[in-house]
Amino acid sequence: MRTSTGLDCGELLERSLGYALGTVAGVEAGGLGCGTPCAEWDLGELLGHLDDSLDALYEGLTGGRTGLFPRADRACGFRRRACAVLGAWAAGPPESAPVGERPLEVRVMAAVGAVEIAVHGWDVAQACGRPRPIPEALAAELLPVARCVVGEADRGVRFGAPVAVPVGAGAEARLLAFLGRRGSLPG
Repeated sequence: MRTSTGLDCGELLERSLGYALGTVAGVEAGGLGCGTPCAEWDLGELLGHLDDSLDALYEGLTGGRTGLFPRADRACGFRRRACAVLGAWAAGPPESAPVGERPLEVRVMAAVGAVEIAVHGWDVAQACGRPRPIPEALAAELLPVARCVVGEADRGVRFGAPVAVPVGAGAEARLLAFLGRRGSLPG
């Protein structure tokens, strides 16, 4: 499924999941209490949030009802959930899924999910002390999605204030800075 701008949401989701899977591979059980760029969460809580996000994506892609609040079940690991999400996309998701009381186009859900997964994958890499840049091409495709869905009302609640970037900064630096990540800038 493509957006009106020609963006292939399934490919974007797949690339974001691939990136995040690579960062989650560096997680060690003893490090779950480490801080993350998301000041409110430690690494264990961030991984729980990622699990909840994948759960919601899976429900939306399989025609299930996606609630506005995350489920508490964390029995499955990130890898299993990521594979389930990719399988659901490959099986042909419905055109829309109910989110709360309103339908949301699944391609929009996939694009927003791709931003969430890639950026939190970056957060995981930072928390593990193994920085792993978001590929520039992926970041360039995620940035307009982030700009479309993150508004001023989200600042201070779900995202930090945008961080200034130097003229000519790459797509990864602009994406991360737009979402309030200070570690995205050189030195």
